Amino acid sequence: MSETFSGQVVLVTGAAAGIGRATAQLFAARGSTVVVVDVAVEEGQRTVELIEQSGGTATFLRCDVSVAGDVEAMVKETVARYGRLDVAFNNAGTECEMAAISEATEEDWDRVISINLKGIWLCMKYEIPVMIRQGHGAIVNSSSVVGLLGQPNMASYVASKHGVVGLTRAAALECAASSIRVNAVCPAIVDTPMLRRYTGGDVQQAAELTSQYPTPRITQPEEVASAVLWLCSAGASYVNGHSLMIDGGLSVQ
Repeated sequence: MSETFSGQVVLVTGAAAGIGRATAQLFAARGSTVVVVDVAVEEGQRTVELIEQSGGTATFLRCDVSVAGDVEAMVKETVARYGRLDVAFNNAGTECEMAAISEATEEDWDRVISINLKGIWLCMKYEIPVMIRQGHGAIVNSSSVVGLLGQPNMASYVASKHGVVGLTRAAALECAASSIRVNAVCPAIVDTPMLRRYTGGDVQQAAELTSQYPTPRITQPEEVASAVLWLCSAGASYVNGHSLMIDGGLSVQ
């Protein structure tokens, strides 16, 4: 049975493309009002257009998740418009520069940690009080398969995604008594603009990245979106503090 989110208000960061866009569209298709959040204004507004063209309801808010004032304003505006916040998918993130630890720059470290880890902490900092006041909520944070595994030459990204897993677990324990569940998704390589930037648009290189996976193909954004919706649904009502691997078996080989 498909999950329904009729009447719920859902906030999705990093929703201008990729996993965020696919998840925003799926939430809207299941009946929710979606707040589409991103720093990319044109592409974020395009996500809203796609949702509305399919009969859904959405609005766009620009927000840099690494800036506390932006995040606080984003949550306040959501509540001001709709009076509630039922679900948050904290998905905004960025890739790192590929380099050994000894060669990586401090600027790259600070940028990646600020968006990928601090950004999720800031989102929950302002989302959780709203959910506590209303007596319920579901939060999913975007980690990665490298949030539980290692990977050379991308230490800032790996560290940020490991941090998301730990932050999710801490938040789940803090919020459980308030009927708020906090989980994370940990996808492997996903067909997104981030992947295309990494490979320079080389389709063959992208395929080679997953050629040794137990399921030798690239994950689609819609597959991650489906997992996010399940984690936020009544069907997952006793799932809390979990980091769901969406990796075709990579982590168990």
